[in-house]
Amino acid sequence: MSDIPQAVLFCCDHNATRSPMAEGMMKQFYGRRMYVQSAGVKSDLDIDGFAITVCHEIGVDLQRHRSRSFHELQEWGDDLGAFDLVVALSPAALRHAQEQTRRFHIDVEYWPIMDPTGIGEGREARLDAYRQSRDQIRAQILKRFGPPTEPQKESV
Repeated sequence: MSDIPQAVLFCCDHNATRSPMAEGMMKQFYGRRMYVQSAGVKSDLDIDGFAITVCHEIGVDLQRHRSRSFHELQEWGDDLGAFDLVVALSPAALRHAQEQTRRFHIDVEYWPIMDPTGIGEGREARLDAYRQSRDQIRAQILKRFGPPTEPQKESV
């Protein structure tokens, strides 16, 4: 595990599934220990209901998340240069993050997380796919940043 960054940005294609799950888990696990946000290459979708459901199962609330793009991130006051680490969760997000950060000294990491959207027939099969993605993200977070520093909420 390398040094813990002060500010982390997670990104994926639409900021509707994978990156909000990562942002929510980071905030739940580490509290105010570091600044955490998420963004998408695009922000054309609302937060995914299945992502909300599977994160709720582990005590992470995504109900209030509003999708935003890299452009909106900067437009709303989060300067990309203020982040120490950008974690891309999709190939398109990796390309975009590398392009957007080339003028800054920012580390960019790629975590190949499965996109659960459209996988599975029926509600339970879809939830299982989302749980797999959630668990992949959680495993990567714990591997990269270590054990949670905040007390964990009980799932309901």
